[in-house]
Amino acid sequence: MTLTEGQRVKLAEDLRLSGQVSRADDSSTDPASDTGTDRDTGWGAGFLALGAGISGTVERMNEHRREKGQEVREYERLKSLLDDFGHQMPPGSRKQLDEQVASLKPAWESYQEQQRVTVRVRFDNGFVLDEAPADLFTPA
Repeated sequence: MTLTEGQRVKLAEDLRLSGQVSRADDSSTDPASDTGTDRDTGWGAGFLALGAGISGTVERMNEHRREKGQEVREYERLKSLLDDFGHQMPPGSRKQLDEQVASLKPAWESYQEQQRVTVRVRFDNGFVLDEAPADLFTPA
């Protein structure tokens, strides 16, 4: 399932968010620069629970892709050749191409598994969840 910007979504499962938080306008992100009180620096500890089913709108999609290796590029090239012209090839050539594609498939699958899509969702209550894995959401 692929989400798109502007799409209405629902949270698919309960989430618990915890950790350090700061004010949105705080440019300091280094907790070591703390000069004393939480009020002065904006740092503090936070905990938030979001229940499954909460609705919102996708504001932004981010695809995190790693560089394609030689085996991945070769798989794509050979798979495309097989898909486009395999039906016209002599049986021996097609069998050889099938074997080459099959030998490169593990590299392709590994590459696909390492791709990540994150989203920024603004919930109806005003809360914004950024850099969240897209698979946490379903279409509303």
